[in-house]
Amino acid sequence: MRAAAFLDRLPETRWPALWLAALCLLLWLPGFFTIPPGDRDESRFAQASRQMVESGDYVRIRLGEVERNKKPAGIHWAQAGVVHALEAVGIPARGSIWAYRLPSLLGALAAVLATCFLGRRLVGRRAALVAAAMLAPCMVLLVETHIAKTDAALLASITIAMGLMGRAYLAPETFTARAAAAFWAVLGLGVLLKGPIAPMVPLLAGITLAVMDRTSRARWWRLHAPWLPALRPGWGIPLMVLFAAPWFVAIGIATEGRFFAEAIGGDMLDKVSSGEEAHWGPPGMYAFIFGITAFPSAWIVIRALPGAWTDRMQPAVRFLLAWAVPTWLLFEAVQTKLPHYTLPAFPALMLLGARWAMDPLRQAPPRWIDWLGGIALGGVATGLPLLAGYAVFRVEGRIEPFALLGLAAGILMTWVLVGMAKRAEWGRAALAGAILAVPVYASVLEGVIPRLQAVWLSPRLAAAVADAAPGLAPDRFGVVGHHEPSLQFAMGGGIRLLRDGADAAAFLASGEGRIAAVNDRQEAAFRRAAAERGLAVRELGSVTGLNYVRGRWVTLSLFRVE
Repeated sequence: MRAAAFLDRLPETRWPALWLAALCLLLWLPGFFTIPPGDRDESRFAQASRQMVESGDYVRIRLGEVERNKKPAGIHWAQAGVVHALEAVGIPARGSIWAYRLPSLLGALAAVLATCFLGRRLVGRRAALVAAAMLAPCMVLLVETHIAKTDAALLASITIAMGLMGRAYLAPETFTARAAAAFWAVLGLGVLLKGPIAPMVPLLAGITLAVMDRTSRARWWRLHAPWLPALRPGWGIPLMVLFAAPWFVAIGIATEGRFFAEAIGGDMLDKVSSGEEAHWGPPGMYAFIFGITAFPSAWIVIRALPGAWTDRMQPAVRFLLAWAVPTWLLFEAVQTKLPHYTLPAFPALMLLGARWAMDPLRQAPPRWIDWLGGIALGGVATGLPLLAGYAVFRVEGRIEPFALLGLAAGILMTWVLVGMAKRAEWGRAALAGAILAVPVYASVLEGVIPRLQAVWLSPRLAAAVADAAPGLAPDRFGVVGHHEPSLQFAMGGGIRLLRDGADAAAFLASGEGRIAAVNDRQEAAFRRAAAERGLAVRELGSVTGLNYVRGRWVTLSLFRVE
């Protein structure tokens, strides 16, 4: 009874920001400091930002000696700024991955708070707090807070902009010039984070609203948008451009136009037309995995959608649908699919879900939706720790107690929330789901993943090199068969990425005090090439692990010339 009373009082709390911040930290901090850098995207972003800090060049984006002309510099500036700020107060942060993750965590927190405070005009104060609490534990957002890249910060930009646009749509006569300036400014920051994605969301929503709001006597080509002048696009669009244009001009000059050719032609268009980097997915994939990406809040959103469509004539519901649906459909149509692509639609979906959950006159959805939502909830709550435990057993041959604790927490979570669903206590269930997700996530993120040593090959290899040759300069180390960005972050962007065993032998022969790491597939070729050069090489040790990106085991042996 005390727990039920606590959940009932939460939407009335006088300090919603404090409560939401505490919830977010409980959800997101497990694993934040202890999970090593990811092999691919995270380490690419973090190492490029680290090279900005070390070189002082805040225009060009480089990974090692290679230009990285894919995304704008906004997130790199944020990460570099955090590193500078931490080091200014005496905290050594340059080589710590958590420092580069802080902009993601702060961006996710800003998105949650914006959902709460800017969503009040759309669904009311109580439902807006519930919606923010539903957004915080969504698995895709939780993952993004633990990855040092753009998407959590981008979500903050889009959520703030759409919250302001919602105010302009509902009450254009009270929308101030200051609010309009904030709308265009955050979109400008979004452009610096990920190019056209940020302005694309309000553009699609605006077109949808203009079409939906036509009067019965209007011709099909006459769009109806009385809220548009309130946004002051005449000076707002130049303001948005002003935020981003200086860097785009500078990077165009610095790279002689290569940035635009590679970012637009080689990155963005490839994602639209083909499954870039083997990330292809069929249309409908995001809807199919929504129960996982939006866990544990998906089951409430699924129940709310039929009622939201029924109420689409209400201005607030219409705006939220115009926010979520076109964005979702666009990413369903894009060939390249990654789970976080639809994240910009999540705040709108959570607001729709919370509106339904807090509505005493809500209509029950069809029975099959009840079954679908319950299965998705229980399957993920118990399946996540089970999968983590299976991975430990499969890779390292041991039973992980933390996975068993997570399984128990998942069973308890499912039992409690299904009981609330049977009693139609949906507001309580929404808040309880966010709270009960804490031990489920913590068991995996803090208890299992950091302890799964076999998959963290780069940090272990860097430690082996440090033991064999303390203080070795990055350019005096070469590696064959493990060209992961995580190794560059662990050892420095100056390490040599060697093609094969013969290249490794040539690298060792070119100077004294050098060390080469050679994988097991190239070791025989390396020894032959070393013998042909008359090199007497000595093995200093080896590291064996699972390259989880490629899905294969690898042994890397360290060699030095006698």
